[in-house]
Amino acid sequence: MAAPNMKDLEKRMQGALEALKHEFTGLRTGRAHISLLDTVIVESYGSSMPINQVGTVSTPEPRLLSVQVWDKNNLKAVEKGIRNSGLGLNPVVDGMVVRVPIPELTEERRAELAKVAASYSESAKVAIRNVRRHGMDDAKAAEKDGDFSEDDRKKSEDAIQKLTDNYVDKVDEMLSEKQQEIMQV
Repeated sequence: MAAPNMKDLEKRMQGALEALKHEFTGLRTGRAHISLLDTVIVESYGSSMPINQVGTVSTPEPRLLSVQVWDKNNLKAVEKGIRNSGLGLNPVVDGMVVRVPIPELTEERRAELAKVAASYSESAKVAIRNVRRHGMDDAKAAEKDGDFSEDDRKKSEDAIQKLTDNYVDKVDEMLSEKQQEIMQV
């Protein structure tokens, strides 16, 4: 077994951060952002597809999203997809456009979103720790196979732990920023 590849471990930990960023963009903060509808799935042409494959999402105003639907036969499907997305949005069909006003968040809803953000960040930390565990296992296997001395294994484990701590700190930082954004009135 070869020694743990630090670049690979770092790349995988970075992937966990990117996934967290993507999940955070889907959390509503009271301001319109086109990525808010990224998770919306529309039933169209007999299949399920992301909303960006049936129309163009834009933000004409700070508290309004607009979906310019390309095929008028999909208007009701887009409206239904947004309504059933669990985002708490109430779309309105206006010609070939579905308008989605972004309501003010209540204090209770803000607290809920902060908890969701915390659970997303915990999942990212678990993913990072799993990468660490794989790296540690590789170091132990390399020592067992004779490719690594005990000192090499310990150095490798220390480096992996430092990398892990660095990425866990980044997750905590991202969570703190997102929670501040959510709680701002």
